[in-house]
Amino acid sequence: MKIGVVIFPGSNCDHDMIYTLQSFDHEVVELWHKDTDLQGVEMVAIPGGFSYGDYLRSGAIARFSPIMDSVIDFAEKGGYVLGVCNGFQVLCESGLLPGTLLHNTSHSFVCKNVQLSPASKSAAISADLDTDRTYKIPVAHGEGRYYASDEVLDQLESNDQVIFRYASADGQVNETSNFNGASRNIAGVCNAGKNVFGMMPHPERAADANLGNEDGRLLFESLFNNLPATVA
Repeated sequence: MKIGVVIFPGSNCDHDMIYTLQSFDHEVVELWHKDTDLQGVEMVAIPGGFSYGDYLRSGAIARFSPIMDSVIDFAEKGGYVLGVCNGFQVLCESGLLPGTLLHNTSHSFVCKNVQLSPASKSAAISADLDTDRTYKIPVAHGEGRYYASDEVLDQLESNDQVIFRYASADGQVNETSNFNGASRNIAGVCNAGKNVFGMMPHPERAADANLGNEDGRLLFESLFNNLPATVA
């Protein structure tokens, strides 16, 4: 499988993502923000970082990079796209995912391991995960509070588009485990077509035995296992 990783000025998790994707024996190419050619990739990953210094809003300027017109067209035709942290923000700013990411309620940058409870059984990235356990995945963001109107949130839930929620170690999804104030503890969502995924936590930072945590690898395994055979 050929996967493109988009790189903006300020991206700083691109090599983490590339390393992890290559560990699954996929061909990975770098897609520079000024380019428009996706080089025939079968999936696009938008990594974390601080694209354009997070000026205006996180992801707001990156959304207008030339490469994003190609990514939007790719996604609208059914192509698979994964956005992590800043990548999630870019996807929301691009209109490929509903909602937006606001400042954490603490107004502080938070960098720590959190527990995720998988919510969607129809989204590829969470379909194979065990709903009876949580997954330890690191976060690193200041603007990670997912927000959408109650109408949109109800629609996301009815369509099984909420893919992850922040939880306690014993799986409780409550206010105590909602460290950034996200609407309904939401840590990640997908689009209605289930081909565009966005999440604030960094699974690529928890996908190697040398890091002492491979929970994130299970998310990637689920994603690749559930892509159509014509893609994977």
